[in-house]
Amino acid sequence: MASLFSNHSLSSLHNTILRDMLGKILENIMASKKSGWAKFPHDQKAFDYSGDKLKKAWPALHGGDCEPYPDEKRAAALIKAAGKAAPKGLDAEQLASQLQQAWAAYHRGDFQQAFELSEALGPVGASVACKAMGIHTTYLVEDEDEQLKQFEQAGKIAEAAIAALPDEANSHYRFAFTMGRYSQGISITKALKMGLATKVRKALDATLELAPKHAEAQTALALYHAEIISKIGAMIGGMTYGAKASEAEKLMASALKLTPDSPIAHLEHGNMLMLLYGDKKEDAAANAIEKASKLKPKDAMEKLDAEHAKAQLE
Repeated sequence: MASLFSNHSLSSLHNTILRDMLGKILENIMASKKSGWAKFPHDQKAFDYSGDKLKKAWPALHGGDCEPYPDEKRAAALIKAAGKAAPKGLDAEQLASQLQQAWAAYHRGDFQQAFELSEALGPVGASVACKAMGIHTTYLVEDEDEQLKQFEQAGKIAEAAIAALPDEANSHYRFAFTMGRYSQGISITKALKMGLATKVRKALDATLELAPKHAEAQTALALYHAEIISKIGAMIGGMTYGAKASEAEKLMASALKLTPDSPIAHLEHGNMLMLLYGDKKEDAAANAIEKASKLKPKDAMEKLDAEHAKAQLE
């Protein structure tokens, strides 16, 4: 019996398959460029938290942001709390699985995958979506205009989360983080005119009211006090925004106690000292940043934090 395909037809079939494959690869490349997502520039092997590894490592990975582990019970609570804003067509088991996949992708540095998995879940996925976009934008996006667009986008996602899940500490914290970063990218005059300082402070206060041991919020609030004082002075900053150097020191000390192995806590401690005291505490600031650079990172974010600390010392 003759073969169904001649050599020529097999070759044509192979060419068609190859052409389709190349087409899909090119589509993915173009989509990646259009989306503005950059590849994590370091080895990811040490940050693999697939399967049961994620739950085991969760307390260490989330000591700074107090994010609850997204098991089935947690997913059911989110669905109930979100009400109409909950994702359609997913039960608690399915939601838990997708959130775990998103967080695992985030921790290993696959920020785009983490964002896409979580952003599709609406407000219940906002915590990981905002963190993935925020960390990616902070360290891996060079264009300043694009940075502002991405921080603004993440801020809108966080605002939706605050509306749907106001009792979640990280609904408020992700807004404070993304809008805080956005504020740093524009002029102080514009930021104050937009009322961003007040909005960020309100969000951080709400975070700490719901989660008093939220170390990342404590660090951010310490930097809030320091940046206000550095930019508009202690007297005006204190009178208008309640900014105090002593409060910044207190908050930072607490954050360092809660997360002594976190590179970002030490990095921001050094930055806070420079903002408040300048050359007077340059050595202490350098020591803090050096410590951040030498800590062993537990995930992709901490690796980027540590590498940034090294760069500041050069």
